[in-house]
Amino acid sequence: MILLRRLLGDVLRRQRQRQGRTLREVSSSARVSLGYLSEVERGQKEASSELLSAICDALDVRMSELMREVSDELALAELAQSAAATDPVPTPVRPRLNAVSVTNVPPERVTIKAPAEAVDVVAA
Repeated sequence: MILLRRLLGDVLRRQRQRQGRTLREVSSSARVSLGYLSEVERGQKEASSELLSAICDALDVRMSELMREVSDELALAELAQSAAATDPVPTPVRPRLNAVSVTNVPPERVTIKAPAEAVDVVAA
């Protein structure tokens, strides 16, 4: 199951780390407790729109940019999830033909009749 709060936390953490800032710096700027911000980044807490706005302001990132990045992450996660849920295409089973040994017969006199998809021709 894809959890939006986890994707949002991942994007917030990446934004903070790109800026080389610590949780303490951002929590102080956003006026959010360090523990709560940490839980939001780890996807353990749902952030309200007011809290997200304060964090975005502290990171100097537009909320629309944050949500766009979360949306992109969500789209990728959905694609990965649907690809994992799809059954693999089964490998077709090819029938085996019995081996036949022919000696002392000129090649132009040998006729093999079998379905084309079931014949493997190997030169000796």
